[in-house]
Amino acid sequence: MTALIPESTPRQARRGADGDYARLLRRISDAGLMDRRPRYYAARLSLVGGAFAAGWAAFFLIGDSWWTLLVAAFMAVTFAQVALVMHDVAHRQVFRLRRPTELVGRLFGNAGIGLGYGWWQDKHTRHHANPNHEELDPDVAPDILVWSQRQARSSRGLVRLVGRAQAFLFFPLLLLEGFNLHLAGVRALRNQSVKRRGVEGALLFGHFALYLTALFAVLPADKAFAFIAVHQGLFGLYMGCIFAPNHKGMPTLTGDDRPDYLRRQVLTSRNVRGGAFTDIALGGLNYQIEHHLFPSMPTPNLRHAQVIVRDYCAEIGVPYHETGLIASYREALTHLHQVGAPLRHSER
Repeated sequence: MTALIPESTPRQARRGADGDYARLLRRISDAGLMDRRPRYYAARLSLVGGAFAAGWAAFFLIGDSWWTLLVAAFMAVTFAQVALVMHDVAHRQVFRLRRPTELVGRLFGNAGIGLGYGWWQDKHTRHHANPNHEELDPDVAPDILVWSQRQARSSRGLVRLVGRAQAFLFFPLLLLEGFNLHLAGVRALRNQSVKRRGVEGALLFGHFALYLTALFAVLPADKAFAFIAVHQGLFGLYMGCIFAPNHKGMPTLTGDDRPDYLRRQVLTSRNVRGGAFTDIALGGLNYQIEHHLFPSMPTPNLRHAQVIVRDYCAEIGVPYHETGLIASYREALTHLHQVGAPLRHSER
């Protein structure tokens, strides 16, 4: 049975590969859904890389014109799609071996879009091991926003101020997320847990230097700053819209409250219904439950795995939550508003 455990499955699940998860994994493996999809990824990397190159070509061809802001919007989308490719690469959905995985991950992430691969991989690995655990998942650590009333009551300063209206401020704050992602990668270079920090830093700062040089060489200062604002603002907004439906508003865990692997992944995740457009726009992460159960499963197989996982959860009595895209945002915002209630009540 151990041979069936995906390489990127958290260690505790691999050691205890029995019971409910093992039976589900057997069904998934027998269906061939853990098999690699090299043709799909060859096509996807080519299309995303082509769109990325086309964006820069359009930028240079249009030159000193306010029409370049349309290019900025287009490049916000391509940057997010590059980030989604980096996500799949980091999960070893594309390459089995560590060396090509890290090479392509750093080229797409650090050099391509200025997103620190080492920082993101460390953060995302901890998230996958303990999704929505307030002490162990960095994605629900209180930063500008709070994710539980317990966090709200202990908040101070700016977090406490923002938390009172965080449901209304959520999408406006996402316009700053692009800048935050770049800054987080730079800050992580001081962390010794990040591997090959010299390479990471060189590629990151190389990206920033080339990006700013290109903008200010082609555009006057006013248009260059406008391009940065539109590009990075929409990049952050799009990234937030991709990741917000996945776990926000789902149950959070604390302390020793850690169910078994299958329930920990299913009960804290939300799927988003939709067709081919939703799959492309969200990079397959709309099948968040299946992705968390099988992190190294190629993205195009997640849709097929969903049928097996959903039926299996019904069979063993585990709630499986799926909703539409707009409803997923409504659930997340409703949760954020409810979480901020202690802060609003403290004003009275």
